[in-house]
Amino acid sequence: MAQGANRTTAQVVGVVVLAAAVTGFLAVAAVRHGFFDLKVYYGALTWWVRDGGEIYDYLKPGTQYGFTYPPFAALVMLPMAYLPWTAAIVVSVLASVATTTVLIWWLVDPIARRAGWTRWFALAVALCLAAAFEPMRETVNFGQVNTLLLFLVAVDLLRLLPAGNRWAGVGIGLATAIKLTPGVFIVYLLVTGRWRAALTASGTAAGVSLLAAALFPDASREFWTEALWNTGRVGELAFVSNQSLRGVVARLDPEHPSTLLWLLLVLGTLALWAWRSRAAVAVGDEATGLALTGAVMCLVSPVTWVHHLVWLLPALILLVDNAMAAPAGRRRQVLLVAATIGYALLISRTVWLWEKDFSGVDGFLGSNAYVWVSLALLAFLPIRRWLTPNGSAVEASGVPQLDQPDRRAPTGQRHLVGRPLTVR
Repeated sequence: MAQGANRTTAQVVGVVVLAAAVTGFLAVAAVRHGFFDLKVYYGALTWWVRDGGEIYDYLKPGTQYGFTYPPFAALVMLPMAYLPWTAAIVVSVLASVATTTVLIWWLVDPIARRAGWTRWFALAVALCLAAAFEPMRETVNFGQVNTLLLFLVAVDLLRLLPAGNRWAGVGIGLATAIKLTPGVFIVYLLVTGRWRAALTASGTAAGVSLLAAALFPDASREFWTEALWNTGRVGELAFVSNQSLRGVVARLDPEHPSTLLWLLLVLGTLALWAWRSRAAVAVGDEATGLALTGAVMCLVSPVTWVHHLVWLLPALILLVDNAMAAPAGRRRQVLLVAATIGYALLISRTVWLWEKDFSGVDGFLGSNAYVWVSLALLAFLPIRRWLTPNGSAVEASGVPQLDQPDRRAPTGQRHLVGRPLTVR
């Protein structure tokens, strides 16, 4: 009893110390954006609902930034127009914290169970580390919707789809209707042969978009015919915050970026992603499928601001998961070092050292540092080997596998990603 109490005390102290250290780090490293993007949403919705303007005509005063999301996103955010500004901030922050907490719990809890860690302690440590993660802190400081979209996709891929639930795909469809880029997960479902889920996702996205069109015909017409194609509303492609392949190419020649080079890089990246995603699904590794698709979305999207890189969070957690599942030795050390390096880069603001001048070899390497992390995760994140109930291994041809002899789960329990069947 005394030993358990001492352990709990030590863990509480450890979490408090870590939280204080992260708070100090954020006080120095975190940039305060004053909920800039949330102000854009709030201003556009207020202009639309209260002042009788057209939502896509609104630009935040003194900027070229306006509402760039589809009309269904405006429908989802509509209650914001009736809230005081402070209340809108509170809702935005709480939504980000809540969705992040649930997602991290789904990914970290299996590691804690298998490694024998105290589960609340593992979650608390992970949340502290997530708070320091630059894409996460940027999402909160900008008032962005990234964690909500990631959560909707994760509900499908980590919970509904592995359990064979007929509603699998609804979350992906909603995320796609709110912001078009999660539509890559519909392609993921198609590439991996989950036709029913892909149809559900496509039908959901189309259905809610038609609902928004019926409610807001003028706004829908303007978005699909004009606002969607106005790339000037999203910002400069060569800006160092654009950590996509398009950003890499644009920084090579900001005046005349090569579209052909970008398309070739995108095609090669998509081919690698399709191969690895199919291999992951072939062995029942839906979590890695989520992580790989999140990474490829960041890479092939024309614009991937730093805060969009919250989609890399599952991949970093899965690196730790794979490390702890591997036997003690070199493989575990390599995976933990890789996770540490990736995480360290993504809390460091490294790319901003080249914000004003990204010329030269150092500029090419440094200003695109987060792109290199995304590519490394896409190419080298381990794919798990699932063992069937009779103990035979399910292999993915040509793909490096991670031995995990404790992972024995019937098909209907594969949503318990990485969890041993006996819970201690």
